[in-house]
Amino acid sequence: MECLFFDFKTESILMTLVRLNIKGISYSQTHTGAYALVLSEVNGTRTLPIVIGAFEAQSIAISLEKEIKPPRPLTHDLFKNFADRFHIVITQVIIHKLVDGIFYSSIICQRDGIEEIIDTRTSDAIALATRFKAPIFTYENILDKAGVQLKDKEEKDRLTESDDVELPKVVEEEKPIPKKTNYDQYTLEDLHKKLDDAVANEDYELAANLRDEIEKRSSK
Repeated sequence: MECLFFDFKTESILMTLVRLNIKGISYSQTHTGAYALVLSEVNGTRTLPIVIGAFEAQSIAISLEKEIKPPRPLTHDLFKNFADRFHIVITQVIIHKLVDGIFYSSIICQRDGIEEIIDTRTSDAIALATRFKAPIFTYENILDKAGVQLKDKEEKDRLTESDDVELPKVVEEEKPIPKKTNYDQYTLEDLHKKLDDAVANEDYELAANLRDEIEKRSSK
C-alpha cells in the first residue's frame, strides 16, 4: 500500500510512503543484548529489519500479545492512558530518515483537530503505534536502501529468527538478554504456574518463553 506525504509548509508532494506491518520480533544473532524488529511491506515482498533494545521489544510484544497482561502499566501504556485522558490521538507513525544506520521516526498526533508532528525513536514510535492501532509508514527510498528483498511471498511468510538478515550496525539500547531455558523437566501445570509468577514479577521475557513452550506442548 502506498500513499503520498504532503508537506503543508512547502505545499509540495515529497515522496511516496509505503505502509508496513509488524512481521515479528526475534533475538538478534549479530548484536548482543538486542532484538530484531522485522517490519514487512504491505502488498510487497520487502522487509525492514531494525535493531531495538530489550525493553522496547518487550513493550511491543506485550502490546501485540492478548494473553499476557502486565499488572501495572508499562511506560508506553502510561503514555496511552495520558493521551486518552487529554483526547490526544496518534494517527500514524512515519520512519522518515536513515542516517549512518540510525532510523529516525515521527509520530503524527491530533487533538481538537490540530495536528502535531513529534520526533521520536523508532522503537518507541512503533510501541505507541501498536497501542493506538496507528498505521506505520516509511519512504520508498528508505525501503530501497535498508530493506531486505525477499524472492516471493512464500519466502516472506517463512521469515524466522534463524534467517540470515542483514541488520543495521547501530543498536538503540543494549541490555543483557537471558537465554531460553530447557523446560523439559517441568510439567504443563508447572509451566502455567511459572507463567503466572513471571507476569506477576513483570519478567516478560521469561513469560514469553514460557508461553511459547506451553503453546508448543499444547499443539502436539
